[in-house]
Amino acid sequence: MDHGGHGMHMDLPPFTLGRGLAYSSGDPFFLIGCVLLLALYGFAVVRLHRRGDRWPVGRTAAFATGVLTVGLTMCTRLNDYGMVMFSVHMVQHMVLSMLSPILLLLGAPVTLALRALPAAGRGRTGPRELLVKLLHSRYLRVITHPAFTIPLFVASLYALYFSPLFDFLMRSEAGHLAMMVHFLAVGLLFFWPIMGVDPGPHRPGYVMRMLELFAGMPFHAFFGIAVMMASEPLVTTFKHPPASLGIDALGDQTAAGGIAWAFSEIPSVIVLVALLFQWYTSEQRQARRKDRAADRDGDAELVAYNAYLASLEARGRG
Repeated sequence: MDHGGHGMHMDLPPFTLGRGLAYSSGDPFFLIGCVLLLALYGFAVVRLHRRGDRWPVGRTAAFATGVLTVGLTMCTRLNDYGMVMFSVHMVQHMVLSMLSPILLLLGAPVTLALRALPAAGRGRTGPRELLVKLLHSRYLRVITHPAFTIPLFVASLYALYFSPLFDFLMRSEAGHLAMMVHFLAVGLLFFWPIMGVDPGPHRPGYVMRMLELFAGMPFHAFFGIAVMMASEPLVTTFKHPPASLGIDALGDQTAAGGIAWAFSEIPSVIVLVALLFQWYTSEQRQARRKDRAADRDGDAELVAYNAYLASLEARGRG
């Protein structure tokens, strides 16, 4: 298999993929998807700037970084080694399901689309109207509800690796692709209501979002520990790694478990910091609104409260 000229430069030995598969370095589906996402996002940002609207640079940087993490995971030699090494595959899984979604959501792509897409006009339906309809649909309300997202997030780990499903999907390029798309989609669904950056059917308070976050993360840690403690290979796919790699299947599986366990902490910290920052800025905006309202009405609320205290004092004297 030719690795030269594309992908990341990694000091890993060459090898030949077994099982009759003809994988090449990187997945063209993900490459096309990454390029398309960046192009659409960039077009929307340019459209806003041309009409005089501002779009935060931080949001653009977050989204671009999120797309970059997907590209590095699926469009480089890392994808080849993920086919034969459990540890590398686990890196792909954790990045696509826990890191890339957070960065993509911090870019607020739905909000950008709603601002950039033109209105179709009265009585007509265009892309913007379809997006608004989807955001208010019963379907989206169901699949973004914590009662659905948290079990799905957990089941994507245990039902996949502790059943024959993983080996079945890894037998074909289409199965492998579907699995990676599933990881990314599940991560987006899980973190969307928690991040609360884009509009959606569910906008819980900050405390509830934190509870949703910490409700799912421990299962990742438990999964990692279970993989690390396994005394025999869990999946057939990685049971006989290429001899040229010089790795032990059980040792590589232990490393995969350690990666899953350690990765459960990374998104928790990122999301928690983002939520605390959102909470702080929300409180600041609310305080400024109250100050402006007080300036407009001459601080009538404070005057009324002082009058109430004075009436209580007069009653006490009486």
